Amino acid sequence: PRRAALPGMERTTVLITGCSSGIGLGLAARLAADPARHFKVYATMRDLAKGERLLERLGGCCPDTLELLQLDVTDPCSLAAAAQRMQGQQLDVLVCNAGVGLMGPLETCSEQAMKTLFDVNVFGAVRIIQAFLPAMKSRRAGRIIVSSSIGGLQGLPFNAVYCASKFAVEGLCESLAIVLRPFNIHLTLVECGPVHTSFLDNLQRPDPEGSEMR
Repeated sequence: PRRAALPGMERTTVLITGCSSGIGLGLAARLAADPARHFKVYATMRDLAKGERLLERLGGCCPDTLELLQLDVTDPCSLAAAAQRMQGQQLDVLVCNAGVGLMGPLETCSEQAMKTLFDVNVFGAVRIIQAFLPAMKSRRAGRIIVSSSIGGLQGLPFNAVYCASKFAVEGLCESLAIVLRPFNIHLTLVECGPVHTSFLDNLQRPDPEGSEMR
């Protein structure tokens, strides 16, 4: 049987967004399975039904190290409910990982698709940070980790809108990191290159048979 953390042992509380697949799922599983039980992970996702994949990775429920929470970063009510659930918990690490992609020639990208992408990738990160930052500031301790991309450092062909969103995230976080240092809050941008996840399968992209693509 798995042992609970020893009494009096410091647990690091981590909240991660976008845990239904990819990096979020991998990180949540890795921390929740830590043999020393150092972490309590709140793994959040828009659709809780997709949490089965995470539980399968862990071989079942781990109530002492993992809790699944519904959280849609584009929905203020969903965020408020998750923050309410976390009330009274000292959040040590916030991982802003939820993100979506959009691939194709710019003229094939609808305005709605572009707005949705920015709502998740940029405003979603802003909402999450705004929700949990005040408590970190008052405690003068915390770490915020934000999933960026190599596309936040340079433009990539057919990824103009995605790269624009990640450029925005870079500016947001670089500005924020400076003012958070006096509060002992460390902000880290993770600028991933290609990673073997389902991210590409989840991409929004134009119909390859469409007239614009031809």
